Amino acid sequence: MKKVKLSLETSFWAIDEIENPFQLINAFFNYCTIDSYKNTLSEIMLYVYKAEVCKKDRPGDIFDFHTAVKSFIRAGYLLTFKAKKWKVKEAPTEWQIISQASLNKEEYENPFLVFEKAFECKTLEEYEFFLNEIVHVSLLPYKEEFDYDLITPHIYIVKMLDAAQVMSERGLEKIKKNIPPLE
Repeated sequence: MKKVKLSLETSFWAIDEIENPFQLINAFFNYCTIDSYKNTLSEIMLYVYKAEVCKKDRPGDIFDFHTAVKSFIRAGYLLTFKAKKWKVKEAPTEWQIISQASLNKEEYENPFLVFEKAFECKTLEEYEFFLNEIVHVSLLPYKEEFDYDLITPHIYIVKMLDAAQVMSERGLEKIKKNIPPLE
């Protein structure tokens, strides 16, 4: 299988260009908290339907959000190719699942499933178009009419954020292939 090469475009928000999607997730959550990303995404979605400008006093925050989340989506796409070789470490038994956020039990146990489902549902280009469109429209001082789905990509981006948080908290390990012993 040919190796997928895709720039994660981190130079706008990270110190340097990151090529590894796992390293990007760490940098992404060091740059901002998951709650901040989710709140900004929700706020942008609200302003998509308003005739007002989102974060009128600090529009640069929207640009920062856009660049970081675009990189995150690209990293999520690359994670779909890593799912066969990597797995998320088991949660210690003393950890009680207080909240799985938007993830179901199966997705919480294997967060790679979220990325696989997300990119089966929509393409990388569709997620990037969604992100560009909601940021653009949320910064317009008037209402815009849409004839395409904004809800599905929004839901999957939230799920990807939650899945990446689980990966970040629990850590990853390489899957060892079981090679039968020679007789």
